Amino acid sequence: MLSSRVIYLAPKLRKAILLAIQHDVWNTAKAAAYSGMLMLFPTMLVVTTLLAMVPEGASMMGEFRGNFLHLLPGDSAALLRLSQTPHHMQPTRLLISAASLSFFAGLGTMNSLMEGFRRAYRLPQRQWGSLWQQQVRALLLVLIVVVPLAFASLVLVFGRAIEQWMIELANHEMRQVVIFFWRMVRWAVTLLTGVAVLGALYHFGTRRTEHWVRVMPGAIAATLAWFPTTLAFGWYVTREANYSMYYGPFSAGIATLVWLYITAFSALLGAELNGVLFRARRDSEDAVAQDARTAAQA
Repeated sequence: MLSSRVIYLAPKLRKAILLAIQHDVWNTAKAAAYSGMLMLFPTMLVVTTLLAMVPEGASMMGEFRGNFLHLLPGDSAALLRLSQTPHHMQPTRLLISAASLSFFAGLGTMNSLMEGFRRAYRLPQRQWGSLWQQQVRALLLVLIVVVPLAFASLVLVFGRAIEQWMIELANHEMRQVVIFFWRMVRWAVTLLTGVAVLGALYHFGTRRTEHWVRVMPGAIAATLAWFPTTLAFGWYVTREANYSMYYGPFSAGIATLVWLYITAFSALLGAELNGVLFRARRDSEDAVAQDARTAAQA
């Protein structure tokens, strides 16, 4: 069953890659990455400022940074720490300004992705009717993305404490087993969250609303493309590439921008796969309907 499914999807994936080139996914991902760059660090600043206001804020910020930096490439950690250094602005004003910047940058990111989804499904440019309707939908997508990502962040932030608690309850001989399985659970949550977020984006990101099951192939394919590519890029930046040689003090920002580009491209490629599968189902349904009409006329 699984092998037949893979055989069925393989040519569809090849077609999706070719269509991605035709639909100018390169530049669409670039636009989404630029907006994502504007959104990323103010969002981290908002989160760490909120964590600093609650008890054990310093330790939770350390957990948050430590887990989040597993995904960020190379020297992007320096930018993240710089964005979280103490500021002279009052916390309330800091939160408002950073949240506002994140909000508008998030709208830009969603608008870029929605444009890529529109092309993948070959929908008209004015699919939402008016600009305001499109912005409302983009705002909805920002909120939809924030909720599961916040849940995944909580699992990552408090995962170390849960891990220590499980180790204390386990026998000494079971220590390594507990660590291994709990870390697998933590990363599984990250991957499943990625699939859920992409599924929500594909489901609500176009006027052509499809059933959740229908958008899962693209969500899974995008996640499977994004995760190993992110790990490979992080290894390349850390071990091989020397961005500072070419970009100097901007090297960390360039590396982060490339990572965001990979993320946006993976999401758009998954949408292209869903678009190919959608048209294949529609053609099959049209063929069945045509055969039924032919049989009825005969």
